[in-house]
Amino acid sequence: MLEELDIKNFALIDNAHVEFSRGFTVLSGETGAGKSILIGSLAFLLGGKAFAHQIRTGCHEAQVSGTFLLESKEAFAWLDEHGIESENDRVLIRRLIKDTGKSSAWISGIPVTKNDLASFADYLVDIHGQHEQQSLMKVQDHRRYLDIHAGIVDEVAQFTSLYNELVEKRRVLESLNTNEADRKNRIEMLSFAVDEITNAKLKPGEDEELEAEENRLSSFEKLYAQVEEINSLFDGESGGVLSLLKKLEGSASRASDMDKHLESLSERLQSSFYEIDDISKEFRHYASSLVFDPERLSQVQERLELIYKFKKKYANGINSTVQDVLDYCDKAQNELESLSESFQDKGDLERIVKELEKKAFVFAKQISAKRTEHSKKMSGEVEAILSKLGMKETRFSVSLTEKEGDEIQQKLGPYGMDNVEFLISANPGSPLLPLARIASGGELSRVMLALKTILCQADLAGTLVFDEIDTGIGGEVAVSIGEHMKKLAEKKQILCITHLASIAVYAHNQIKIHKGVEDNITATNVYAVEGEDRVREIARMLSGDSISSQSLEHAASMLEKFGGE
Repeated sequence: MLEELDIKNFALIDNAHVEFSRGFTVLSGETGAGKSILIGSLAFLLGGKAFAHQIRTGCHEAQVSGTFLLESKEAFAWLDEHGIESENDRVLIRRLIKDTGKSSAWISGIPVTKNDLASFADYLVDIHGQHEQQSLMKVQDHRRYLDIHAGIVDEVAQFTSLYNELVEKRRVLESLNTNEADRKNRIEMLSFAVDEITNAKLKPGEDEELEAEENRLSSFEKLYAQVEEINSLFDGESGGVLSLLKKLEGSASRASDMDKHLESLSERLQSSFYEIDDISKEFRHYASSLVFDPERLSQVQERLELIYKFKKKYANGINSTVQDVLDYCDKAQNELESLSESFQDKGDLERIVKELEKKAFVFAKQISAKRTEHSKKMSGEVEAILSKLGMKETRFSVSLTEKEGDEIQQKLGPYGMDNVEFLISANPGSPLLPLARIASGGELSRVMLALKTILCQADLAGTLVFDEIDTGIGGEVAVSIGEHMKKLAEKKQILCITHLASIAVYAHNQIKIHKGVEDNITATNVYAVEGEDRVREIARMLSGDSISSQSLEHAASMLEKFGGE
């Protein structure tokens, strides 16, 4: 469960400290106030993508930290595995992004990688936004939702491993079935390629470094002339920029002695002088280090010529990268090892393939049976929830069809023998059709909420975040969603961004995000609203900026009727 969130210089947020409680918490605020920035900062904290533009304008770094109460044994197991200790069943996660683009992260003071952070975050928070809602439009993701519901994610992963082994053995058998002379020629060619690339000792990015060095060496005279011209402009015999700046600094200093209003300008001139002087020294140092080395230029050009030859020979031409050549070498090595395997008797390998095919087919049948059982159960559970969310006449079905083909090789895929797709009929009498083709934004929101509800027991995360779950809905539907989320909050901590008062009044807690301008700087503030402040915020959500006595009375009435426990 998320207990505290501290944000500093992230996007429009200068400095914010937010405390969270159990239950259902709503995040509200005017359009454009930065509600999604708060969720964005949480996503960043939990291992999301880090970009320099996330840093508040005028700052050099942004930092987000959060305190989490651990509620799953899997979270504690992850910490034990990584040698990290919790304190009172809590961890402090901190992440930093600098204007150079470099980011760092810590869990309880221990540095961790971005991938480790994201892995641990799976046990803490599940963020649902429009990007995840769009996964309902991708049929390939439907199978994943069904497998989670059926509790067979690990089994499917085991099947995938078995399937990959089968595919690899088939590939080796196919290679062995080729003409023996062709196989020997292939081994000889691959061996030569691997040896040639390996002996060259290529390094990723080496071509870019060499090209930059060649450009510098081949342009030595022009480069040296330009640097010398810069140095003469800084501090030439007849006076230069530094001399002029020094005079300006002195004049400004004397002027500021006579008028204190000029002190800031004098100080800026002084800072400018020191900065330009430092730049001048760097250029002089650079000039003294410039040395023309024709032998090195020749070596660089020879090395580049070799790399270009490899790119044309083993990759897709000179526009490829050294990494592409190295990838080819890895693939060639793998194929070489497969071709060189000591299967003197092809019959042995054929028997292994047949055994794997039988094992995979039986395993796929078992997985398919569980999917069939849970597809019916899942369909009924989703329909029941959709009925409560204003879609009473809706029919929802998890469709399973067997993969096409007459042989095992065609019928099986990496995840079994089933094609899984969600079908929906939103109107009485209408046939069931693919969800991805006919559902509106509001319907997708509710289908996703229904899925999250039935999957929350299997979800290890203690906190569910819903960003823009109210897209395309209103009226009674919004009321039903608010009521549903409040009930869902009995099992999970729920955070929800909404602009609808009919959802917000069901929340146990409400946090307001407000954007304002102070000293010509736009900033977003985050704070909890309670009592009369919450009544005014609900009234604003009901009627906009023109809060009236009627809207205040209506807001108070709604909170009294739907709020609280």
